[in-house]
Amino acid sequence: MQQMAHLPQISPTTLAELQSDYLKQATALWNSALGQGEAPAVSDRRFAAPEWRAHPAASFMTQLYLLNGRTMQQMAAAIEADDKTKARIRFAVQQFVDAASPSNFLALNPEAQKLALDSHGETLARGLQHLWGDVQRGHVSQTDESAFEVGKNVATTAGNVVFENELFQLIEYKPLTDAVKARPLLMVPPCINKFYILDLQPDNSLIRYAVAEGNRVFVVSWRNPDESVKHLGWDDYIETGVIEAIRVAQAISGQDRINTLGFCVGGTLLATALAVLAARGEQAAASVTLLTTLLDFADNGILDIFVDEASVRLREATLGPESPKGPQLLHGQELATTFSFLRPNDLVWNYVVGNYLKGEAPPPFDLLYWNGDSTNLPGPMYCWYLRHTYLQNELKQPGKLTVCGEKVDLGAIQAPVYIYGSREDHIVPWTSAYRSTQLLKGHKRFVLGASGHIAGVINPPPKPGKPPKRSHWIAEGKAGTALPADADTWFKSATEHAGSWWPDWSAWLASHAGEARPAPKTPGSRKFKSIEPAPGRYVKVKA
Repeated sequence: MQQMAHLPQISPTTLAELQSDYLKQATALWNSALGQGEAPAVSDRRFAAPEWRAHPAASFMTQLYLLNGRTMQQMAAAIEADDKTKARIRFAVQQFVDAASPSNFLALNPEAQKLALDSHGETLARGLQHLWGDVQRGHVSQTDESAFEVGKNVATTAGNVVFENELFQLIEYKPLTDAVKARPLLMVPPCINKFYILDLQPDNSLIRYAVAEGNRVFVVSWRNPDESVKHLGWDDYIETGVIEAIRVAQAISGQDRINTLGFCVGGTLLATALAVLAARGEQAAASVTLLTTLLDFADNGILDIFVDEASVRLREATLGPESPKGPQLLHGQELATTFSFLRPNDLVWNYVVGNYLKGEAPPPFDLLYWNGDSTNLPGPMYCWYLRHTYLQNELKQPGKLTVCGEKVDLGAIQAPVYIYGSREDHIVPWTSAYRSTQLLKGHKRFVLGASGHIAGVINPPPKPGKPPKRSHWIAEGKAGTALPADADTWFKSATEHAGSWWPDWSAWLASHAGEARPAPKTPGSRKFKSIEPAPGRYVKVKA
């Protein structure tokens, strides 16, 4: 009985208020269905088609569904429990509400039914074909995957693979200017996805933009792990991955200190590698750029609901070295499905309805093609990452973690830092990205962009004559003044600027890139010769 008192519950008073409010609204809906009042307007785009309003039964069902959904969410919000339990309950309720939408079922969707009747069943036949195709592919199609080919119409910036090992290929991009800055730029993308999110199309490629700005650009293209590397851990990704990439970029450019950039978990890997090198007495970075990166994992956004001691132990027991079967791969489709269900209406049910009920082929969209091009991860690496960052938040604690035989202290990295966060990022909340300003000791610049985890980053300057997209915020403090500890305090002093943050970053990067020198005529060096043209073999391997 004592344990029962600690179970999540809703106070009787709150529950009674919710029940009373529900009965009033349900009665009003019933009366409106009988012609005794006007039903409230529906703004939900799932029910925007006129068929939902034309059929009284469908209209009533829509209103009742929305009422039920609101009430369930209010009940979830009223739960008395610890924060993580409340968040998990809210997430589970939202998943159920989104899945139960009448729009997701042919028998309840008047729009899909009318399309089937008007087409004499052709939409249903096409929907079944799409369903069978997705069953064979193992995922719900979000775009026309046949419209894209890596190296042909995505990841097309010219360059050469100049190094490869069991973990990555290093690409050096062909200069687009007669002169390049002396210090090269090494980009470390997330190993959870493929690098060409930074090189989708020429007009929205951060890689091409950096090259066109006169930088000598190197990019890590992570291998899509298979059974031969399923045993690799976090230390391997640091030593054999990021540190090795730094070594090669240093050797080819002849520069002891290089500019570095990390995106998402690529930024976490980069910062860890630089801290390992600092512990060895080497300062390899002339500058560090971190894009939507977590170093302090105190607030992990929506992903926090998936992480606790029990879930991490389960992963370790099934994927880690202590697994009865030995180390295993975390398959990319599992990760991709998890990320899609963080926004189920946009990334799951929208395509279920369109692809299967309406028989519509999804349009070609480069970003969604990349989103579906999933990657595996070695189980030991993934388990270490989960436990020591998301669960125990140890990376921010000086000397707490030993990586590659060295005590990690992020504060030992001696380099200026450009930190970017996206205001609507649900994977790396911008306030969490901002916390990196308190961990790194070099001179720091923080920039906040509009939109989400990907769209905020991939926001190029507009073409001449075109209006700017989105915006960004910068707080111009006095030289030598430290950034405030609190993100909201920083935001109060920030000024919104229209358009892309890329030019601001490029100007900052140029101040750390050294003098201009003639662009190299050939990629690599005598020791590191061209292996194959960019984007290389590794990025083309499917999970």
